[in-house]
Amino acid sequence: MAFSGDPSNAVQDEQGRRDDEDGVSDQSEPNTSPWSSFINTRLGSNTPRSRQSSPGHSPRIGPSRFSSSDRFSDSQYETSFSGLGSLWGRKQHLKAKQRANRKFGKKRLKGLVAVIVLLSLFLLFNWIMLSRLQDHGVDSRAKSAGNSTSSSASVSISIRKEWRKFNKGRKPQKGNYGRMLAMAAHALAEGQNKAEPKDLWQEPFVPASSWKPCADQHSWEPNEGKNGYVLVTANGGMNQQRVAVCNAVVVAHLLNSTLVVPKFLYSSVWRDVSQFSDIYQEDYFINYLTPDIRIVKELPVELRSLDLKAIGSLVTDEDIPKEAKPSFYLKYILPILLKNGVVHFLGFGNRLAFDPIPFHLQRLRCRCNFYALQFVPKIQETGALLLQRLRQNESYPGLLDHYLVGSYAKAITKENQSRRKKASRYLALHLRFEIDMVAHSLCEFGGGDEERRELQAYREIHFPALTLLLKTTKLPSPQALRLEGLCPLTPEEAVLMLAALGFNRKTSIFVAGSQIYGGRSRLIALTSLYPKLVTKENLLTSTELEPFMNFSSQLAALDFIGCTAADAFAITDSGSQLSSLVSGYRIYYGGGKMPTIRPNKRRLASIFTKNHTIEWRVFEQRIRKAVRQTKHVQTRPKARSVYRYPRCKECMCRTD
Repeated sequence: MAFSGDPSNAVQDEQGRRDDEDGVSDQSEPNTSPWSSFINTRLGSNTPRSRQSSPGHSPRIGPSRFSSSDRFSDSQYETSFSGLGSLWGRKQHLKAKQRANRKFGKKRLKGLVAVIVLLSLFLLFNWIMLSRLQDHGVDSRAKSAGNSTSSSASVSISIRKEWRKFNKGRKPQKGNYGRMLAMAAHALAEGQNKAEPKDLWQEPFVPASSWKPCADQHSWEPNEGKNGYVLVTANGGMNQQRVAVCNAVVVAHLLNSTLVVPKFLYSSVWRDVSQFSDIYQEDYFINYLTPDIRIVKELPVELRSLDLKAIGSLVTDEDIPKEAKPSFYLKYILPILLKNGVVHFLGFGNRLAFDPIPFHLQRLRCRCNFYALQFVPKIQETGALLLQRLRQNESYPGLLDHYLVGSYAKAITKENQSRRKKASRYLALHLRFEIDMVAHSLCEFGGGDEERRELQAYREIHFPALTLLLKTTKLPSPQALRLEGLCPLTPEEAVLMLAALGFNRKTSIFVAGSQIYGGRSRLIALTSLYPKLVTKENLLTSTELEPFMNFSSQLAALDFIGCTAADAFAITDSGSQLSSLVSGYRIYYGGGKMPTIRPNKRRLASIFTKNHTIEWRVFEQRIRKAVRQTKHVQTRPKARSVYRYPRCKECMCRTD
């Protein structure tokens, strides 16, 4: 619809129409100031039409269709003086008209000047407020007095300085959450002396403590291993390899075969030549599982020279369905084993189902994972040193130390007996934000075209099958993946989650995995809001780390120890094998005292999409609700991993 005259009247008409429809009325005294008129005109205020359309109350910019351009017209004066008919009268009339015009002109000029001044003040004020919002991102609550204000300001300033340094010459990144990080900084500074939520460092103790470890018990006869030999070369990193080893133990028992100590496949991603004996105690592994299966270190001499591929004994992941049932191995693998005397599984990632599976085979999985796999002494010793420094003078070992570092847990106790300082607890955070995870997720993280090119180049080298799929199949967009909770949390999202849950600035945080995609700059938010953040590289000297350098699996073992023994453990991606194994280990041995923070990423994605408008108090409430629901104690869901959910009759026993 077209409007004549002043465009402001179009706004007023439309506002009045909406007010009429809503039944709004206002009988109060009209506001006649030029400032309120400008606000009403420019911003479409909620002032009802009965107030806005009152004639003569507010000066306007330019002509209006509700008022003439000249308040005293010639025709008005001619009508008033038509009866006089004298020259003197006409002269007096002209003089009066000139005086009136001059007087009105001055008033009109003053009104225009006033409007211009107010307009300028409004624009200046608006510009200042926008600048403060962009730089600080802090709402009006940041003006509170006292030490919390200065502390908050210093935190916000440090974040902004780091951000400007990082973003120099770059386009603004959506993933940085500048506004919300500033609000989080203010909330942390304001609440640094407040008590943390009671359930922050706790599991629901009563239902959690009713489950006790019992996978060390078994009542079956050991197999004789007479059907041949099973070789396994596991792929992936340390945690994927651990799962493959446990599954291989079960398959060897199922096929009544002898297991050769598993080997690990060299990966172009991990670039680690470590083998089983470099990470786990080989003899302990063999001896502990002797009541279950027969294990040897090498193939017999007569079988070593066989071309396993030529005779059909080489079985890859492409030959085995994902999570294949035991019946598959009995039907297709056992005949090969009986014919050739040996089968070699190459890869063997996630190639054994969790359900349906016989009770004793499921329990054997748990026995292998929670008992048979003990780290070698050099990893245990360095892991014990890591825990000692993480706890800062704690005079007793944690609940899980004995299972993780063996006899070295006693050394910690002895060294700290003379120290009586208060125990220091810490939070472990696994940031699964390495480049392989980021590239494989097909998500975007605010880096624009440069990021897309870099991740695509990485996929072409390390994930050729995924690259082919991208070219031949229409996949969901990065935005759709994020809304479905299929993207790993960024470091910025992780720190916002921790701050919203109530962890204060004094919290000691151990971050597992320091090869974050984007490098140090992606950790700015974490290090600025939580200055007591450390990694194994911070806590251990270069001399202490030197034996593990260039061995990613052995470094991962140190992260495993640091995360598993933590007072609380937070994960950012539930699909991560380390997070899965660590959380399961903490359930199995934790006695209901080792909480794991496992966010629902779909719900978090819904909350984070409102980061430009949501207030911090509402954000806290929604995050706490989303995370609290994942802390419920539950038995293992059907077909889910016993490594992650060991609360099932095959692994743990109920005491209530």
